[in-house]
Amino acid sequence: MDSFAKDPEIQKHRWLILIAVCMFTFMSTLDGSIVNIALPVMSKDLRIPMNQAEWVVSIYLIVICALLLLFGKLGDAYGKIRVFKIGTILFTIGSLLCGLNSGLMFLLGARTLQAVGAAMTMSTNNGIITEVFPFNERGRALGTIGSFVALGSIAGPGVGGLILAHLHWGYIFLINVPVGIIAILLGMKVLPKDITLSKQKIDKTGSFLFALVMVTLFAGVFLGQEIGFIKIGVLALFIVALVSFIGFIKVELHVERPVLDLQIFQNTSFTISIFCAFLIFVANFFFNVISPFYLENARGLAANYAGYVLMTFPIVQVVVAPIAGAVSDKIGPKLLTFIGLILISISQIGYMFMSLATPMWIFMLFVGLVGLGNGIFQAPNNTIVMNSVEVKDLGIAGGINALARELGMIIGISAATTVLFSSMSHTAGHTVTSYIPSQPGLFISGMRVAFMVSLVICLVATVITGIRLLRK
Repeated sequence: MDSFAKDPEIQKHRWLILIAVCMFTFMSTLDGSIVNIALPVMSKDLRIPMNQAEWVVSIYLIVICALLLLFGKLGDAYGKIRVFKIGTILFTIGSLLCGLNSGLMFLLGARTLQAVGAAMTMSTNNGIITEVFPFNERGRALGTIGSFVALGSIAGPGVGGLILAHLHWGYIFLINVPVGIIAILLGMKVLPKDITLSKQKIDKTGSFLFALVMVTLFAGVFLGQEIGFIKIGVLALFIVALVSFIGFIKVELHVERPVLDLQIFQNTSFTISIFCAFLIFVANFFFNVISPFYLENARGLAANYAGYVLMTFPIVQVVVAPIAGAVSDKIGPKLLTFIGLILISISQIGYMFMSLATPMWIFMLFVGLVGLGNGIFQAPNNTIVMNSVEVKDLGIAGGINALARELGMIIGISAATTVLFSSMSHTAGHTVTSYIPSQPGLFISGMRVAFMVSLVICLVATVITGIRLLRK
Protein backbone atom coordinates (compact mmCIF):
# COMPACT_ATOMS: atom_id res chain seq x y z
CA MET A 1 0.00 0.00 0.00
CA ASP A 2 2.80 2.36 0.92
CA SER A 3 4.48 2.13 -2.47
CA PHE A 4 1.29 3.40 -4.21
CA ALA A 5 0.86 6.13 -1.58
CA LYS A 6 4.52 7.16 -1.94
CA ASP A 7 4.83 6.94 -5.74
CA PRO A 8 4.70 10.58 -6.94
CA GLU A 9 3.51 9.60 -10.47
CA ILE A 10 0.52 7.69 -9.08
CA GLN A 11 -0.26 10.42 -6.52
CA LYS A 12 -0.30 13.00 -9.33
CA HIS A 13 -3.12 11.01 -11.01
CA ARG A 14 -4.96 9.83 -7.89
CA TRP A 15 -8.06 11.98 -8.45
CA LEU A 16 -8.27 10.87 -12.12
CA ILE A 17 -8.02 7.25 -10.90
CA LEU A 18 -10.92 8.01 -8.55
CA ILE A 19 -12.97 9.44 -11.46
CA ALA A 20 -12.35 6.33 -13.63
CA VAL A 21 -13.33 4.02 -10.76
CA CYS A 22 -16.39 6.13 -9.84
CA MET A 23 -17.72 6.16 -13.43
CA PHE A 24 -17.90 2.36 -13.47
CA THR A 25 -19.15 2.15 -9.90
CA PHE A 26 -22.02 4.46 -10.84
CA MET A 27 -22.94 2.55 -14.03
CA SER A 28 -22.76 -0.93 -12.52
CA THR A 29 -25.00 0.03 -9.56
CA LEU A 30 -27.32 2.12 -11.76
CA ASP A 31 -27.96 -0.93 -13.92
CA GLY A 32 -29.38 -2.78 -10.94
CA SER A 33 -32.18 -0.23 -10.50
CA ILE A 34 -32.69 1.56 -13.85
CA VAL A 35 -34.44 -1.37 -15.56
CA ASN A 36 -37.40 -1.54 -13.13
CA ILE A 37 -39.12 1.51 -14.60
CA ALA A 38 -38.77 0.13 -18.15
CA LEU A 39 -40.24 -3.33 -17.45
CA PRO A 40 -43.82 -2.54 -18.63
CA VAL A 41 -42.47 -1.13 -21.93
CA MET A 42 -40.06 -4.07 -22.39
CA SER A 43 -42.70 -6.72 -21.72
CA LYS A 44 -44.98 -5.10 -24.33
CA ASP A 45 -42.19 -4.66 -26.90
CA LEU A 46 -40.75 -8.19 -26.48
CA ARG A 47 -44.29 -9.66 -26.22
CA ILE A 48 -43.58 -11.42 -22.92
CA PRO A 49 -45.53 -11.44 -19.63
CA MET A 50 -44.40 -9.06 -16.89
CA ASN A 51 -43.08 -11.84 -14.62
CA GLN A 52 -40.68 -12.97 -17.40
CA ALA A 53 -39.54 -9.37 -17.95
CA GLU A 54 -38.68 -9.13 -14.23
CA TRP A 55 -35.90 -11.69 -14.76
CA VAL A 56 -33.97 -8.97 -16.62
CA VAL A 57 -33.56 -7.30 -13.20
CA SER A 58 -33.26 -10.49 -11.12
CA ILE A 59 -30.56 -12.24 -13.18
CA TYR A 60 -28.28 -9.19 -12.94
CA LEU A 61 -28.48 -9.04 -9.14
CA ILE A 62 -28.17 -12.84 -8.70
CA VAL A 63 -25.03 -13.14 -10.89
CA ILE A 64 -23.36 -10.20 -9.10
CA CYS A 65 -24.02 -11.73 -5.65
CA ALA A 66 -22.77 -15.14 -6.82
CA LEU A 67 -19.42 -13.78 -8.08
CA LEU A 68 -18.45 -10.88 -5.76
CA LEU A 69 -16.42 -12.96 -3.29
CA LEU A 70 -14.59 -14.87 -6.03
CA PHE A 71 -13.54 -11.67 -7.81
CA GLY A 72 -12.55 -10.05 -4.49
CA LYS A 73 -10.24 -13.00 -3.88
CA LEU A 74 -8.94 -13.02 -7.48
CA GLY A 75 -8.16 -9.31 -7.07
CA ASP A 76 -6.08 -10.02 -3.95
CA ALA A 77 -4.28 -12.91 -5.69
CA TYR A 78 -3.64 -11.58 -9.22
CA GLY A 79 -4.21 -7.84 -8.98
CA LYS A 80 -7.26 -5.69 -8.22
CA ILE A 81 -6.49 -3.31 -11.08
CA ARG A 82 -6.22 -6.17 -13.60
CA VAL A 83 -9.58 -7.62 -12.47
CA PHE A 84 -11.15 -4.13 -12.54
CA LYS A 85 -9.91 -3.43 -16.10
CA ILE A 86 -11.23 -6.76 -17.48
CA GLY A 87 -14.55 -6.05 -15.72
CA THR A 88 -14.88 -2.64 -17.38
CA ILE A 89 -14.49 -4.20 -20.84
CA LEU A 90 -16.98 -7.05 -20.18
CA PHE A 91 -19.53 -4.62 -18.71
CA THR A 92 -19.31 -2.29 -21.72
CA ILE A 93 -19.65 -5.16 -24.25
CA GLY A 94 -22.57 -6.58 -22.21
CA SER A 95 -24.27 -3.15 -22.24
CA LEU A 96 -23.92 -2.91 -26.02
CA LEU A 97 -25.44 -6.39 -26.50
CA CYS A 98 -28.31 -5.60 -24.05
CA GLY A 99 -29.32 -2.64 -26.22
CA LEU A 100 -29.63 -4.69 -29.43
CA ASN A 101 -33.23 -5.83 -28.71
CA SER A 102 -32.84 -9.44 -29.96
CA GLY A 103 -35.42 -11.24 -27.80
CA LEU A 104 -35.58 -12.25 -24.13
CA MET A 105 -33.03 -15.10 -24.09
CA PHE A 106 -30.38 -12.99 -25.87
CA LEU A 107 -31.10 -10.11 -23.47
CA LEU A 108 -30.72 -12.38 -20.41
CA GLY A 109 -27.40 -13.70 -21.79
CA ALA A 110 -26.13 -10.15 -22.41
CA ARG A 111 -27.36 -9.12 -18.96
CA THR A 112 -25.36 -12.01 -17.42
CA LEU A 113 -22.17 -10.84 -19.21
CA GLN A 114 -22.86 -7.31 -17.97
CA ALA A 115 -23.29 -8.63 -14.41
CA VAL A 116 -19.95 -10.53 -14.55
CA GLY A 117 -18.23 -7.26 -15.52
CA ALA A 118 -20.12 -5.35 -12.81
CA ALA A 119 -19.10 -7.90 -10.14
CA MET A 120 -15.43 -7.54 -11.20
CA THR A 121 -15.51 -3.74 -10.82
CA MET A 122 -17.65 -3.70 -7.65
CA SER A 123 -15.44 -6.17 -5.76
CA THR A 124 -12.21 -4.26 -6.47
CA ASN A 125 -13.14 -0.54 -6.48
CA ASN A 126 -12.81 0.11 -2.72
CA GLY A 127 -9.57 -1.89 -2.53
CA ILE A 128 -7.97 0.09 -5.40
CA ILE A 129 -8.88 3.43 -3.80
CA THR A 130 -7.69 2.28 -0.34
CA GLU A 131 -4.31 1.36 -1.88
CA VAL A 132 -3.93 4.52 -4.01
CA PHE A 133 -4.95 7.20 -1.49
CA PRO A 134 -2.83 8.18 1.52
CA PHE A 135 -4.44 7.57 4.93
CA ASN A 136 -5.37 11.23 5.55
CA GLU A 137 -7.43 11.45 2.30
CA ARG A 138 -8.89 7.96 2.27
CA GLY A 139 -12.17 8.86 3.98
CA ARG A 140 -12.95 11.52 1.41
CA ALA A 141 -12.05 9.19 -1.50
CA LEU A 142 -14.10 6.25 -0.13
CA GLY A 143 -16.90 8.72 0.61
CA THR A 144 -16.90 9.79 -3.03
CA ILE A 145 -17.17 6.14 -4.15
CA GLY A 146 -19.92 5.58 -1.57
CA SER A 147 -21.89 8.51 -2.95
CA PHE A 148 -21.61 7.16 -6.51
CA VAL A 149 -22.79 3.74 -5.30
CA ALA A 150 -25.78 5.38 -3.66
CA LEU A 151 -26.42 7.63 -6.63
CA GLY A 152 -26.34 4.63 -8.98
CA SER A 153 -28.54 2.39 -6.87
CA ILE A 154 -31.18 5.04 -6.19
CA ALA A 155 -31.10 7.25 -9.33
CA GLY A 156 -32.34 4.43 -11.57
CA PRO A 157 -36.06 5.37 -11.62
CA GLY A 158 -35.30 9.07 -12.29
CA VAL A 159 -32.70 8.50 -15.04
CA GLY A 160 -34.73 5.64 -16.55
CA GLY A 161 -37.87 7.79 -16.65
CA LEU A 162 -36.02 10.60 -18.46
CA ILE A 163 -34.59 8.19 -21.09
CA LEU A 164 -37.95 6.45 -21.67
CA ALA A 165 -39.71 9.80 -22.10
CA HIS A 166 -37.65 10.45 -25.27
CA LEU A 167 -35.98 7.21 -26.47
CA HIS A 168 -36.41 3.44 -27.02
CA TRP A 169 -35.82 1.28 -23.90
CA GLY A 170 -32.58 -0.11 -25.45
CA TYR A 171 -30.92 3.23 -24.67
CA ILE A 172 -31.14 2.40 -20.95
CA PHE A 173 -28.25 0.01 -21.69
CA LEU A 174 -26.64 1.78 -24.67
CA ILE A 175 -26.03 4.92 -22.57
CA ASN A 176 -23.33 2.88 -20.76
CA VAL A 177 -21.30 2.31 -23.93
CA PRO A 178 -19.82 5.81 -24.54
CA VAL A 179 -19.35 6.35 -20.78
CA GLY A 180 -17.71 2.91 -20.56
CA ILE A 181 -15.32 3.64 -23.42
CA ILE A 182 -14.27 6.98 -21.85
CA ALA A 183 -13.71 5.25 -18.48
CA ILE A 184 -11.70 2.41 -20.12
CA LEU A 185 -9.46 4.88 -21.99
CA LEU A 186 -8.99 6.98 -18.84
CA GLY A 187 -8.19 3.80 -16.86
CA MET A 188 -5.58 2.71 -19.44
CA LYS A 189 -3.88 6.08 -19.04
CA VAL A 190 -3.95 6.55 -15.26
CA LEU A 191 -4.39 3.16 -13.53
CA PRO A 192 -1.02 1.84 -12.32
CA LYS A 193 0.22 -1.76 -12.53
CA ASP A 194 -0.70 -3.95 -9.55
CA ILE A 195 1.97 -4.32 -6.89
CA THR A 196 0.27 -6.22 -4.04
CA LEU A 197 -0.28 -9.73 -5.41
CA SER A 198 -0.67 -12.60 -2.96
CA LYS A 199 -0.65 -15.23 -5.80
CA GLN A 200 -2.69 -17.46 -3.47
CA LYS A 201 -4.43 -20.53 -4.82
CA ILE A 202 -8.15 -19.88 -5.35
CA ASP A 203 -10.62 -21.99 -3.36
CA LYS A 204 -12.64 -23.37 -6.31
CA THR A 205 -14.94 -25.62 -4.24
CA GLY A 206 -15.85 -22.79 -1.85
CA SER A 207 -16.40 -20.37 -4.76
CA PHE A 208 -18.70 -22.86 -6.52
CA LEU A 209 -20.72 -23.63 -3.37
CA PHE A 210 -21.12 -19.93 -2.55
CA ALA A 211 -22.34 -19.19 -6.10
CA LEU A 212 -24.76 -22.14 -5.83
CA VAL A 213 -26.13 -20.76 -2.51
CA MET A 214 -26.74 -17.33 -4.05
CA VAL A 215 -28.29 -18.61 -7.31
CA THR A 216 -30.65 -21.15 -5.67
CA LEU A 217 -31.61 -18.90 -2.74
CA PHE A 218 -32.54 -15.88 -4.85
CA ALA A 219 -34.02 -17.87 -7.72
CA GLY A 220 -36.24 -19.41 -4.99
CA VAL A 221 -37.13 -15.97 -3.58
CA PHE A 222 -38.00 -14.45 -6.99
CA LEU A 223 -39.87 -17.53 -8.24
CA GLY A 224 -41.67 -17.82 -4.89
CA GLN A 225 -42.94 -14.27 -5.25
CA GLU A 226 -44.30 -15.13 -8.70
CA ILE A 227 -45.87 -18.56 -8.14
CA GLY A 228 -46.01 -19.01 -4.34
CA PHE A 229 -43.44 -20.21 -1.81
CA ILE A 230 -45.00 -23.65 -1.20
CA LYS A 231 -44.60 -24.92 -4.78
CA ILE A 232 -42.35 -28.02 -4.96
CA GLY A 233 -39.81 -26.40 -7.33
CA VAL A 234 -39.38 -23.36 -5.05
CA LEU A 235 -38.98 -25.54 -1.92
CA ALA A 236 -36.40 -27.67 -3.77
CA LEU A 237 -34.37 -24.53 -4.58
CA PHE A 238 -34.40 -23.50 -0.90
CA ILE A 239 -33.29 -27.01 0.19
CA VAL A 240 -30.38 -26.94 -2.31
CA ALA A 241 -29.45 -23.46 -1.01
CA LEU A 242 -29.45 -24.67 2.62
CA VAL A 243 -27.41 -27.83 1.90
CA SER A 244 -24.94 -25.82 -0.21
CA PHE A 245 -24.60 -23.23 2.57
CA ILE A 246 -23.78 -25.91 5.18
CA GLY A 247 -21.28 -27.43 2.73
CA PHE A 248 -19.77 -23.98 2.07
CA ILE A 249 -19.22 -23.28 5.80
CA LYS A 250 -17.61 -26.74 6.29
CA VAL A 251 -15.26 -26.21 3.33
CA GLU A 252 -14.29 -22.69 4.44
CA LEU A 253 -13.43 -23.87 7.96
CA HIS A 254 -11.10 -26.61 6.70
CA VAL A 255 -9.53 -25.40 3.45
CA GLU A 256 -6.10 -23.72 3.70
CA ARG A 257 -6.94 -20.61 1.57
CA PRO A 258 -10.74 -20.09 1.83
CA VAL A 259 -12.59 -17.80 -0.62
CA LEU A 260 -14.21 -16.28 2.48
CA ASP A 261 -11.90 -16.39 5.47
CA LEU A 262 -14.50 -16.54 8.25
CA GLN A 263 -11.90 -15.24 10.74
CA ILE A 264 -12.32 -11.79 9.16
CA PHE A 265 -15.67 -11.63 11.02
CA GLN A 266 -13.86 -11.94 14.38
CA ASN A 267 -12.88 -8.33 13.71
CA THR A 268 -15.86 -6.64 15.46
CA SER A 269 -15.27 -3.26 13.85
CA PHE A 270 -15.48 -4.85 10.39
CA THR A 271 -18.46 -7.09 11.19
CA ILE A 272 -20.61 -4.38 12.82
CA SER A 273 -20.01 -1.98 9.92
CA ILE A 274 -20.83 -4.63 7.29
CA PHE A 275 -24.00 -5.65 9.15
CA CYS A 276 -25.19 -2.03 9.53
CA ALA A 277 -24.49 -1.33 5.82
CA PHE A 278 -26.60 -4.39 4.95
CA LEU A 279 -29.51 -3.24 7.16
CA ILE A 280 -29.49 0.28 5.71
CA PHE A 281 -29.58 -1.02 2.12
CA VAL A 282 -32.56 -3.21 3.07
CA ALA A 283 -34.32 -0.10 4.47
CA ASN A 284 -33.39 2.03 1.43
CA PHE A 285 -34.94 -0.52 -0.89
CA PHE A 286 -38.18 -0.56 1.11
CA PHE A 287 -38.34 3.11 0.11
CA ASN A 288 -37.22 2.37 -3.47
CA VAL A 289 -40.00 -0.19 -4.01
CA ILE A 290 -42.86 1.61 -2.23
CA SER A 291 -42.29 5.28 -3.17
CA PRO A 292 -43.11 4.90 -6.91
CA PHE A 293 -46.46 3.25 -5.96
CA TYR A 294 -47.15 6.13 -3.57
CA LEU A 295 -46.24 8.89 -6.04
CA GLU A 296 -47.52 7.43 -9.34
CA ASN A 297 -50.51 5.33 -8.23
CA ALA A 298 -51.77 6.89 -5.01
CA ARG A 299 -50.86 10.53 -5.77
CA GLY A 300 -51.29 10.36 -9.59
CA LEU A 301 -47.90 11.87 -10.54
CA ALA A 302 -46.54 11.23 -14.05
CA ALA A 303 -43.50 8.88 -14.10
CA ASN A 304 -41.01 11.64 -14.98
CA TYR A 305 -42.28 13.95 -12.19
CA ALA A 306 -42.12 11.05 -9.71
CA GLY A 307 -38.54 10.56 -10.93
CA TYR A 308 -37.72 14.23 -10.22
CA VAL A 309 -39.14 13.96 -6.66
CA LEU A 310 -37.14 10.78 -5.96
CA MET A 311 -33.92 12.37 -7.28
CA THR A 312 -33.90 14.52 -4.09
CA PHE A 313 -32.41 11.49 -2.26
CA PRO A 314 -29.31 10.90 -4.46
CA ILE A 315 -28.66 14.60 -5.11
CA VAL A 316 -28.49 15.38 -1.36
CA GLN A 317 -26.40 12.26 -0.73
CA VAL A 318 -23.89 13.03 -3.50
CA VAL A 319 -23.30 16.52 -2.07
CA VAL A 320 -23.03 15.33 1.55
CA ALA A 321 -21.00 12.07 1.23
CA PRO A 322 -17.59 13.51 0.22
CA ILE A 323 -17.96 16.20 2.93
CA ALA A 324 -18.78 13.48 5.49
CA GLY A 325 -15.74 11.52 4.27
CA ALA A 326 -13.48 14.55 4.69
CA VAL A 327 -14.89 15.25 8.19
CA SER A 328 -14.38 11.58 9.15
CA ASP A 329 -10.70 11.90 8.13
CA LYS A 330 -10.42 14.62 10.80
CA ILE A 331 -12.65 13.45 13.69
CA GLY A 332 -12.90 9.70 13.06
CA PRO A 333 -15.83 7.88 11.46
CA LYS A 334 -17.76 6.29 14.36
CA LEU A 335 -19.71 9.32 15.60
CA LEU A 336 -20.71 10.23 12.02
CA THR A 337 -22.15 6.75 11.31
CA PHE A 338 -24.33 7.10 14.44
CA ILE A 339 -25.60 10.58 13.46
CA GLY A 340 -26.38 9.35 9.92
CA LEU A 341 -28.39 6.40 11.25
CA ILE A 342 -30.45 8.65 13.56
CA LEU A 343 -31.40 10.86 10.58
CA ILE A 344 -32.34 7.81 8.44
CA SER A 345 -34.53 6.50 11.31
CA ILE A 346 -36.31 9.89 11.65
CA SER A 347 -37.06 9.84 7.90
CA GLN A 348 -38.74 6.39 8.25
CA ILE A 349 -41.01 7.85 10.98
CA GLY A 350 -41.89 10.65 8.52
CA TYR A 351 -42.83 8.14 5.79
CA MET A 352 -45.10 6.29 8.23
CA PHE A 353 -47.26 9.40 8.58
CA MET A 354 -47.63 10.17 4.85
CA SER A 355 -51.19 10.28 3.53
CA LEU A 356 -52.97 11.14 0.27
CA ALA A 357 -53.22 14.76 1.40
CA THR A 358 -49.61 15.31 2.57
CA PRO A 359 -48.11 18.34 0.79
CA MET A 360 -45.46 17.19 -1.70
CA TRP A 361 -42.80 19.48 -0.20
CA ILE A 362 -43.11 17.65 3.14
CA PHE A 363 -42.63 14.29 1.40
CA MET A 364 -39.59 15.72 -0.44
CA LEU A 365 -38.22 17.02 2.88
CA PHE A 366 -38.15 13.47 4.27
CA VAL A 367 -36.69 12.12 0.99
CA GLY A 368 -33.93 14.74 1.35
CA LEU A 369 -33.47 13.77 5.02
CA VAL A 370 -32.86 10.12 4.13
CA GLY A 371 -30.32 11.32 1.53
CA LEU A 372 -28.61 13.43 4.20
CA GLY A 373 -28.56 10.51 6.64
CA ASN A 374 -27.17 8.12 4.03
CA GLY A 375 -24.56 10.65 2.95
CA ILE A 376 -23.35 11.05 6.54
CA PHE A 377 -23.46 7.28 7.25
CA GLN A 378 -22.12 5.54 4.13
CA ALA A 379 -18.72 7.22 3.67
CA PRO A 380 -17.46 6.85 7.27
CA ASN A 381 -18.88 3.31 7.39
CA ASN A 382 -16.91 2.38 4.25
CA THR A 383 -13.81 3.88 5.81
CA ILE A 384 -14.22 1.73 8.95
CA VAL A 385 -14.66 -1.41 6.80
CA MET A 386 -11.61 -0.81 4.61
CA ASN A 387 -9.31 0.47 7.39
CA SER A 388 -10.08 -2.45 9.72
CA VAL A 389 -8.41 -5.13 7.52
CA GLU A 390 -4.83 -5.81 6.44
CA VAL A 391 -3.58 -4.84 2.96
CA LYS A 392 -3.65 -8.46 1.77
CA ASP A 393 -7.40 -8.65 2.56
CA LEU A 394 -8.50 -5.38 0.91
CA GLY A 395 -9.98 -7.21 -2.10
CA ILE A 396 -12.04 -9.63 -0.06
CA ALA A 397 -13.16 -6.81 2.31
CA GLY A 398 -14.32 -4.80 -0.73
CA GLY A 399 -16.07 -7.92 -2.06
CA ILE A 400 -17.90 -8.50 1.23
CA ASN A 401 -18.82 -4.80 1.43
CA ALA A 402 -20.32 -4.89 -2.08
CA LEU A 403 -22.03 -8.22 -1.30
CA ALA A 404 -23.68 -6.72 1.81
CA ARG A 405 -25.03 -3.93 -0.40
CA GLU A 406 -26.35 -6.25 -3.14
CA LEU A 407 -27.90 -8.65 -0.60
CA GLY A 408 -29.52 -5.66 1.11
CA MET A 409 -30.98 -4.57 -2.24
CA ILE A 410 -32.42 -8.01 -3.09
CA ILE A 411 -33.75 -8.69 0.41
CA GLY A 412 -35.14 -5.14 0.65
CA ILE A 413 -37.02 -5.52 -2.66
CA SER A 414 -38.40 -8.96 -1.64
CA ALA A 415 -39.26 -7.99 1.95
CA ALA A 416 -40.91 -4.66 0.97
CA THR A 417 -43.31 -6.24 -1.54
CA THR A 418 -44.04 -9.16 0.82
CA VAL A 419 -44.82 -6.88 3.82
CA LEU A 420 -46.77 -4.36 1.71
CA PHE A 421 -49.07 -6.89 0.01
CA SER A 422 -49.45 -9.09 3.13
CA SER A 423 -50.58 -6.06 5.12
CA MET A 424 -52.95 -4.95 2.33
CA SER A 425 -54.35 -8.51 2.11
CA HIS A 426 -54.85 -8.61 5.90
CA THR A 427 -56.74 -5.28 5.87
CA ALA A 428 -58.82 -6.18 2.79
CA GLY A 429 -59.68 -9.68 4.06
CA HIS A 430 -58.62 -11.28 0.74
CA THR A 431 -55.37 -11.75 -1.20
CA VAL A 432 -54.00 -8.56 -2.76
CA THR A 433 -50.98 -8.73 -5.10
CA SER A 434 -50.98 -5.29 -6.72
CA TYR A 435 -52.16 -1.70 -6.26
CA ILE A 436 -55.98 -1.40 -6.35
CA PRO A 437 -56.87 1.95 -8.04
CA SER A 438 -60.30 2.20 -6.40
CA GLN A 439 -58.84 1.76 -2.87
CA PRO A 440 -55.88 4.10 -2.34
CA GLY A 441 -56.54 4.01 1.43
CA LEU A 442 -55.79 0.29 1.44
CA PHE A 443 -52.35 0.97 -0.07
CA ILE A 444 -51.63 3.76 2.46
CA SER A 445 -52.36 1.38 5.38
CA GLY A 446 -50.02 -1.23 3.86
CA MET A 447 -47.36 1.41 3.24
CA ARG A 448 -47.46 2.47 6.90
CA VAL A 449 -46.88 -1.10 8.09
CA ALA A 450 -44.01 -1.51 5.60
CA PHE A 451 -42.28 1.66 6.83
CA MET A 452 -42.84 0.54 10.43
CA VAL A 453 -40.81 -2.60 9.59
CA SER A 454 -38.24 -0.44 7.83
CA LEU A 455 -37.98 1.79 10.93
CA VAL A 456 -37.31 -1.24 13.15
CA ILE A 457 -34.49 -2.31 10.77
CA CYS A 458 -32.95 1.20 10.98
CA LEU A 459 -33.26 1.27 14.78
CA VAL A 460 -31.40 -2.05 15.09
CA ALA A 461 -28.48 -0.55 13.13
CA THR A 462 -28.67 2.68 15.19
CA VAL A 463 -28.60 0.86 18.55
CA ILE A 464 -25.65 -1.38 17.51
CA THR A 465 -23.67 1.67 16.33
CA GLY A 466 -24.63 3.63 19.47
CA ILE A 467 -23.34 0.83 21.74
CA ARG A 468 -20.07 0.75 19.76
CA LEU A 469 -19.72 4.52 20.21
CA LEU A 470 -20.33 4.33 24.00
CA ARG A 471 -17.76 1.53 24.37
CA LYS A 472 -15.19 3.64 22.54
